[in-house]
Amino acid sequence: MNTPIPMSAPDLTEAEITAVNAVLRTSTLSIGPQIQAFEQAFAAYTGTSHAVGVNSGTSGLHLAMIATGVQAGDYVITSPFSFIASANCILYERAIPIFVDVDPRTGNLDPALVAEAADALAAGGTAARRWLPPRLRDAGATGRLRALLPVHAFGQPADMDPLLETARNHDVAVIEDACEAIGATYKGRRAGTLGAAGVFAFYPNKQITTGEGGMLVTDYQGWDALFRSLRNQGRDVFDAWLNHTRLGYNYRLDELSAALGLAQIQRIEELLAHRAQVANWYNQRLADVELVERPFIAPTTTRMSWFVYVVRIQPPASRDVIMRRLADAGIPSRPYFTPIHLQPFYRETFGYGLGDFPVTESLGEVSLALPFSGVMREEQVDLVCQRLHAAVKQC
Repeated sequence: MNTPIPMSAPDLTEAEITAVNAVLRTSTLSIGPQIQAFEQAFAAYTGTSHAVGVNSGTSGLHLAMIATGVQAGDYVITSPFSFIASANCILYERAIPIFVDVDPRTGNLDPALVAEAADALAAGGTAARRWLPPRLRDAGATGRLRALLPVHAFGQPADMDPLLETARNHDVAVIEDACEAIGATYKGRRAGTLGAAGVFAFYPNKQITTGEGGMLVTDYQGWDALFRSLRNQGRDVFDAWLNHTRLGYNYRLDELSAALGLAQIQRIEELLAHRAQVANWYNQRLADVELVERPFIAPTTTRMSWFVYVVRIQPPASRDVIMRRLADAGIPSRPYFTPIHLQPFYRETFGYGLGDFPVTESLGEVSLALPFSGVMREEQVDLVCQRLHAAVKQC
């Protein structure tokens, strides 16, 4: 096979090209009918009252933090096993991410540990100290828990019911990072719709793409209006031109991106089915490959939304060695994820180090994302699996 296998690729048709070209023939490239139509279609798909388009999932998470009322020094419980944006959005409001380790099977937040952390933070004092970042443990931090931010990693919903119970017990908001999980369901309920707000993302490797872009969903009328103001430089609907009610941001989703998103959301079931088929090919071919553990699907996950296909390379094999061997064989692969607390910025700022979150660190050492997209062909999956098998057999 002479054509290189890409790590990921968008699933685009003539419908998307036609939709974007149609916008280019108009005089409206921002704040027009395409974003309105995309938001309406997205709200209908998720079954929520409101959907608000923004220019990235990161922007959506930031606005959700503002809506919770999080302030400087407040605490937000979240996962260290995620893309860094789910923690950075907390820092944007000068609040403190409180990391809690994850379930070793799913890589999502461990609900029992979240409940323990929430109780300790509410109690304060010595009980809370264990859960604070190392550099804050002796600094007299006196924040209060403001929100939970679970991440639906790799398209699999976190175990939401106990997380929602913990949030109710402590009267805090739940913001779902569903950036990787459009279409996923938890006990028959759509991921991203179970908390106060959910955030989706549409980067080119996602299940649907707008190039760059994201979407907030909520059933709160007040939050809908707030999100729309914040994304547009703080202007409210009743503000005169260039009048601004609050501090805002330029987080708008443009018309070209919205048109692409609208065409994609109209194909959402087709797109998800394509990705599920590719994941099924992988599952079949890797069923008996020693030292390669396939993705675990929790019983509470009534629909997996395949964002990436991540295997775990078990000892004595080394994930990094396997990755190099695959690269030598012409197959791209990636580590998924590098734990957030071990990223240089978080080490330097908060004093984190090895051993702080052992489950997350273990997953970070063994997880390997294989080439994956809805447009992969069966023979490409065959080739990836053959070369992965050959790489592992050398161990």
